[in-house]
Amino acid sequence: MKSAAAVAASRLPVPAPGPQLLVGERSGRWLRRSRRSAVAVPLARRLPRRIGTWLALGFLSLSLGAGTVLGGHVETLRANYGEPHHMLARLVGFGIDRVTIAGIAELSEVEVLVAAGIDPKISLPFFDADQARRRLEAAPLIREAAIRKLYPGEVAITLVEREPFALWQVKGELFVIAADGTVIDKMDDGRFAHLPLVVGPEANVRAREYLALRSQAGPLAAQIRAATLVAGRRWNLKLENGMDVRLPEVDPGAAVKRLAALQADYRIFDKDLLAIDLRQPDRVVMRLTEEGAATRAEQLKSKTKKKGGEA
Repeated sequence: MKSAAAVAASRLPVPAPGPQLLVGERSGRWLRRSRRSAVAVPLARRLPRRIGTWLALGFLSLSLGAGTVLGGHVETLRANYGEPHHMLARLVGFGIDRVTIAGIAELSEVEVLVAAGIDPKISLPFFDADQARRRLEAAPLIREAAIRKLYPGEVAITLVEREPFALWQVKGELFVIAADGTVIDKMDDGRFAHLPLVVGPEANVRAREYLALRSQAGPLAAQIRAATLVAGRRWNLKLENGMDVRLPEVDPGAAVKRLAALQADYRIFDKDLLAIDLRQPDRVVMRLTEEGAATRAEQLKSKTKKKGGEA
């Protein structure tokens, strides 16, 4: 007789060996293939393209930068080639290759470039046009400025200059002024030497009065060198021959016309005179030079002797 264990075992279903073994083998092969394919992918295919080139460039840049810093060449590079961001922008083609300037009359192109802070060491992307505009408008001769950046490498500058009107001398210094008396700049070269000259405190804000007097002098205006404002009330004219002409506080234009008539009739500018006083409307007072005074004294003596002899 069979034992109880054998009977129980005989009742259990026995699976068919063929299909189950095949499934097990296929599953094993799939798993083994998956593991092999994951391991077999080359490292170069896993990393981003050209990462080796960028790593090499980064390492090279880092090495060069470290060498430059350690070698103390940073300041030398900046002095010769500008800031690093400007250098990089120029390397990729964004340097400032051309600057066009419109509206200049008294200023030179070099003066404009210096005032705007433009030089070969800067680049267009990092050029601050607004800051350059403020720098230009801070220059005494520039009233307005406009700046445009035109890529890839051009800067366009448009200026409106202040118009020089006259020269003003005060406390031993000479300034160029506008028509309203505003000081444009200190006179440090000869390009404004042709402008009319006013002298004294507050003469700058009354320069228009002097120009009006010159216009009433007619041909005589060419012989007037300067005008001095006396006590803020009246003008003294200085002529080219060194003669002083004292004008009245009231109606100085009429006095200038009298002066022109005296020159036309008597050639008084050719006399030995130091000054002509026209402050009184009914008389003209003249002051002789030392030579003129000596000559006048001798003439008076001669006349006196002649009269004595005749007596």
